[in-house]
Amino acid sequence: MNDTLKTIYERRAVRKYKDQPVDKRLVDEIIDAGRMAPSAINRQPWMFYVLTDQKQISIWSTAIAKIAEKHFHLSHGMDSAKASDIIFHRAPVVIFISAPKNNEWAALDIGMCSQNMMLAAKSLGLDTCPIGFAKFLDQTDNISELGLATSEEIKLAITIGYGDEKPEVHERKKDNVKLIKPVYKNL
Repeated sequence: MNDTLKTIYERRAVRKYKDQPVDKRLVDEIIDAGRMAPSAINRQPWMFYVLTDQKQISIWSTAIAKIAEKHFHLSHGMDSAKASDIIFHRAPVVIFISAPKNNEWAALDIGMCSQNMMLAAKSLGLDTCPIGFAKFLDQTDNISELGLATSEEIKLAITIGYGDEKPEVHERKKDNVKLIKPVYKNL
C-alpha cells in the first residue's frame, strides 16, 4: 500500500487528545494542504480561524453544546452535563472554516478542503475530528470573538492534536456501487 492510501486508511475521528501543544509550523502545513483542495471555479471560498487557547476552546464548547441540544439530541450517548468538553474534546487546536453565505458550492469546497487538512494532519503524526456542531457558534454570544465577517458563515471546524485513543475501523458498506451499462442508440 502506498503512503497516500495508508494515510487514508489510518485516519480516524479522534475525540480524546493528549495535553500536548501542536507546533504552529505543523498547523500552517495543515492549512496549506487545505488550500490545495479543488474548489468550484477556483474561488477558494474558505477562511481559516485558528483557536489554541484552552480556556476559550472550553467556553465555546460549552456554549455550542447548549445550542446544539436545543436542535437535536447529541449523538453517541454523550452527556453534556458530564463531559468536560463535549464539542472540541479538549483538543489543543481548533480550526474553524468559513465561507461566504451566498456561495452554493461552498459546502462541497469546504468538504474537500477539510479532508485534505485531516489527511495532512495524519501524515504529520496528528489526529483530527471534523466538528459539524461548530456551525452553532453563530447562535452564541461568543461569535463576535471569532471576528467572522457578516457575509460569512461557519461551515465546519476541525480539532487537531496528538490522539490519546485509537478508534476502531467502522464497517464500510460494500453494496453501494452500481455499474451503469452504456446504452447506444443509432449514432
